[in-house]
Amino acid sequence: MGNVFDAILQFGHDEDYVPHVNNEFSPTDAPAGSTEKLDVLARRIAMGLPLWHPEDRSDYSGLTGAVRPRE
Repeated sequence: MGNVFDAILQFGHDEDYVPHVNNEFSPTDAPAGSTEKLDVLARRIAMGLPLWHPEDRSDYSGLTGAVRPRE
């Protein structure tokens, strides 16, 4: 598949797509933009779940990041 238009031709569009919620739809504490959060979002889509959970982490509080010293 070369692009999104090929995918639409092969699988159809998603204008009528309605995600379903089941026991596997749980919030994540992964911060936005992290590999972990992207993996969670990809799994949700693959499972037909809604992309966003209302209780997903919405900020960066309590997180620490690596700091590289200046040269």
